[in-house]
Amino acid sequence: MEPNGSAEHIRSLHELVVDSSDIHAILNGVTGFASDAMSKVAGENIDCALTLRRRKRTATVAGSSERAVHLDKIEQSLGQGPCLEALDAGRPVLLADVATDTSWPEYSRALAAEGIHSALGVPMDLGETSQAVINFFAPNAGTFTQAVIDEAAAFTEVTGSTLRLAIRIETVEQLNADLKTAMSSRTVIDLACGVIMAQSRCTQDEAFEFLTKASSHRNQKLHAVASDIIAHLSGSTESHLRFED
Repeated sequence: MEPNGSAEHIRSLHELVVDSSDIHAILNGVTGFASDAMSKVAGENIDCALTLRRRKRTATVAGSSERAVHLDKIEQSLGQGPCLEALDAGRPVLLADVATDTSWPEYSRALAAEGIHSALGVPMDLGETSQAVINFFAPNAGTFTQAVIDEAAAFTEVTGSTLRLAIRIETVEQLNADLKTAMSSRTVIDLACGVIMAQSRCTQDEAFEFLTKASSHRNQKLHAVASDIIAHLSGSTESHLRFED
């Protein structure tokens, strides 16, 4: 990869993060850049997929093409291959030739059936709460020479810093969204308590206890019960509240 090309990809990666808050779109963009960069280095078409695992969340798979995603999911379904081993080992892992490599026989056969004869898994440093690996797929054996592997590792290192930023941004945005949701939920509950207090001439604590009991009886979340009470502020509200008490 030429220096100017590297700089251009770095700029494109950072623009991708700035322009999008959708983590899946960012991952797809990253794999597109990786595929383009490594195809130029290797001199042949390289498909690329990325697997992201975050604490308490299932794996997110993105790819430079639908085929790349399919190839990555084959490895996950079999539970064997260079991508998974790279995650565990923390270093690039190579499948140089599906015809001769005996490390993952079932996976090698599956790749060969798809017209892929070599693959490379390169892990990405994302900190303690996330793991990621980029999987590169080539149609020919012997494509991933040491020079190509070094370029793939360098690209992945740059991509890792970009993806860490994207995850931090998404985490902050998700926290803000959760806070807004919680505040909205609290407002609805307070409004419902106000309705109950006015209709039943009770205290706020008694009104909240009413909501809690109704939530338990209906097997609904407190917010859902409160929303229902607000929705019934028409003529049916008073009898509705009595029957649910």
